[in-house]
Amino acid sequence: MSARPVKRSLTLQGHRTSVSLEEPFWHAFREIAHAEGRALNALAAEIDAARDPGTGLATAIRLHVLAHFRARAGAGQNRHRS
Repeated sequence: MSARPVKRSLTLQGHRTSVSLEEPFWHAFREIAHAEGRALNALAAEIDAARDPGTGLATAIRLHVLAHFRARAGAGQNRHRS
């Protein structure tokens, strides 16, 4: 997988926008949307609406992906504790 950002188009509230993410983040982003049974554009719109002012959409998506997998890792650790 390439570490270089890849630009893709998304539709947020009826408007097309492009986001540049590295391939591993695109794959993880799609995986999250699929696991939640949601369209990629719907998940992107939710992230867009919740992001802090001054934070770009690509950064917000990366942070969402990171938080998602950290939460999953934490849940897995809790199951293995006695």
